[in-house]
Amino acid sequence: DFFRASGMQWCSLMVKGNKEPFQSSDEEVIRMALHMVLDATPDKPLLLHCTKGTHRTGCVVGCLRKLEGWSLTPIFDEYRRYAGTKVHLLDQQFIEFFTPTREHREKELKTRRNR
Repeated sequence: DFFRASGMQWCSLMVKGNKEPFQSSDEEVIRMALHMVLDATPDKPLLLHCTKGTHRTGCVVGCLRKLEGWSLTPIFDEYRRYAGTKVHLLDQQFIEFFTPTREHREKELKTRRNR
């Protein structure tokens, strides 16, 4: 398979979409995805993608931006730019209420220093 032949590791996380009335993304799965993103290095790159590359990917990237200290306005602008006409307000609400852990904050600072 392509990943093995290229020396890449493949991982699949099941991130549920944010849909009315009772389904939302699992914060723990988003946290796991953030750990993977923060572990990426130039010699160990990461491709982050969902089925269409908009909503679930947008939630992970939005939570990453929040962790990086972005304010909500540019986070939502970036989300809307890639979601196009398919913006999910519940995704934006998820990002708004997401709280990165102390461990994520420490890892993000370390990652930023190493870049």
